[in-house]
Amino acid sequence: MKDDNETLLDFVERFAQLLADAGLQKMTARVFAYILADDATSYTAAELAHGLSVSRAAISGAVRELNTMGLIAKTRRSDTRSDVYNIDSGDVWGRIMFARVPLVRRYREVAEAGAAELPAGPGSERLRQTAEFMAFMETEMSAMQRKWERHLEEQERQGR
Repeated sequence: MKDDNETLLDFVERFAQLLADAGLQKMTARVFAYILADDATSYTAAELAHGLSVSRAAISGAVRELNTMGLIAKTRRSDTRSDVYNIDSGDVWGRIMFARVPLVRRYREVAEAGAAELPAGPGSERLRQTAEFMAFMETEMSAMQRKWERHLEEQERQGR
């Protein structure tokens, strides 16, 4: 029978593979999955390295990438002079997903410009359709964000 740590690490590997399949670097995905699933609220690089049984050097690039992407925050903990990393537990996935709206908007803007600049033909038609899809996604994501916020408020009212 697995102990709790083995169960955690098995989950981390499965979830990290899913994130890696979606384009995240493997170690970055492992660190994110570990921080997401483990019970601690913050981690030093040494704690992450120990928890994942990897070198601190492997952790360094991963936390830098996660911090740059806004998936974790780097702060200082009063009991150590080391940097510490954490995830804002309040609405991890809402922040991650809805932070992509400006990127979708930019895709739309660039595709619209390309469709307007290029001569009529299959290429400009694909760009027009891309822009139309991105406009649809912008609208839907904004509506979904409002719906999600109402859902969270309802959950809070119910004490969950």
